[in-house]
Amino acid sequence: MSNELRVIISGGGTGGHIFPAVSIANAIKAMRPDAKILFVGAQGRMEMQRVPAAGYDIEGLPIRGFLRPLWKPGNIGVAIDYLRSKHMAKKLLRQFRPQVAVGVGGYASSAALGAANALGIPTLLQEQNSYAGLANKTLAKHASKICVAYEGMERFFPAEKILLTGNPVRQQLLETTVTREEALKSFSLDPAKRTVLLVGGSLGARTINESVLRHLDLIRQHDDVQFIWQTGKYYSAEIARRLQDNKPENLVVTDFISDMGAAYKAADLVISRAGAGSISEFCLLGLPVILVPSPNVAEDHQTKNALALVNKQAALYVKDAEADAQLIPLAIRTVNDATQLKSLSENILKLALPASADIIAKEVLKLANQPR
Repeated sequence: MSNELRVIISGGGTGGHIFPAVSIANAIKAMRPDAKILFVGAQGRMEMQRVPAAGYDIEGLPIRGFLRPLWKPGNIGVAIDYLRSKHMAKKLLRQFRPQVAVGVGGYASSAALGAANALGIPTLLQEQNSYAGLANKTLAKHASKICVAYEGMERFFPAEKILLTGNPVRQQLLETTVTREEALKSFSLDPAKRTVLLVGGSLGARTINESVLRHLDLIRQHDDVQFIWQTGKYYSAEIARRLQDNKPENLVVTDFISDMGAAYKAADLVISRAGAGSISEFCLLGLPVILVPSPNVAEDHQTKNALALVNKQAALYVKDAEADAQLIPLAIRTVNDATQLKSLSENILKLALPASADIIAKEVLKLANQPR
């Protein structure tokens, strides 16, 4: 057998799937610079742009998610596209000849890793959430190894296959050399004041945005606290209109933050959705956080992610339906409570699992080297 290493990595749909996938690929390349890595994604999803931007080739499948409820007539077409995608994935794998396939969740991984299983190619799954996704639950039976970020995942996967690794995160966030003072000055803020960072993802979060807009007067009154607010590009025009002649001076508003490393360095407290990738970043950086889980996700998994931290006094949590009234008052109280900030930071740091991408990459190499 040739010593050449060939790896398929499949999944995507959201940044929460794509960032770990790229981090794993980077770790494999660091260990084996000669490795040939091919991504398999879903046509029309963000991985088709993000993966090439990271320097990797990607092939797209015409796979889609099933509509809810499942008896909708449109699901006939979804099922046909799945069968087409699996056939295409088998053809692709025969041409590329990988020694191992990695699935990070999302539509494409169900077809690509299903094809790998059918062809006898060893597979590794990476599950980011505390509540396993449908694709990974379905693929787990035939997987060789399942890398998870939370304890207690035996309720979804065979215990003997599980390895607790944590979630790979964007490496540049951990490597930033900017100081807190430099970070705050980059946002034209005062290093002497406590700072709250509000992020709802690249597209934004309506609930978090409405919470800010409802409490503009309260924000203005508490001018000893300053706020960095990423609105998301989807909402930016509407928010600019609503803030016209009414923006508090202690509120910095931006549709997108390109340097999240600096934003995190500036923050004394973060308000965020409860995506698994974001939570892993908060753990590694020791950031006090108030989580507002999105209700618009499968199996309400963001609430389960949040409660895994809340139950260990490592984060605060506000229900989406209650955020409009409670979120900003809670943030102002919390950011002014040095004792609570210190406790949250210490407790969330205890949950950090560093070097996740390297650990997973080593498992990929082990599977690739197994005799078949």
